[in-house]
Amino acid sequence: MGYFRFRKTFTILPGVRINLSKTGVSSSVGGNGATLNVGKQGPVVTFGIPGTGLSYRAPVSLAILLLVVAAVAIVGITYLVAPDAVKTLLHWWQPRWF
Repeated sequence: MGYFRFRKTFTILPGVRINLSKTGVSSSVGGNGATLNVGKQGPVVTFGIPGTGLSYRAPVSLAILLLVVAAVAIVGITYLVAPDAVKTLLHWWQPRWF
């Protein structure tokens, strides 16, 4: 026998969402390929291959979550100060003609 599910997602900023369902509220940060979701079951990271439907979900400890948040904050602040340096570091693998 089937059952009905309810889920509503609100986009706060690009890549930041609030998810409402009948079982609770959670927040997601990320986009295609990698997402961090924090809900009542704790933080969960999802890695996927866009367009294939294949993904891998794994729980994340609080220490790793804080480390990731700190790294993202450092990159964000650095981007505000020196955007060209951050773009160069994030795209080191691309050939120069892109």
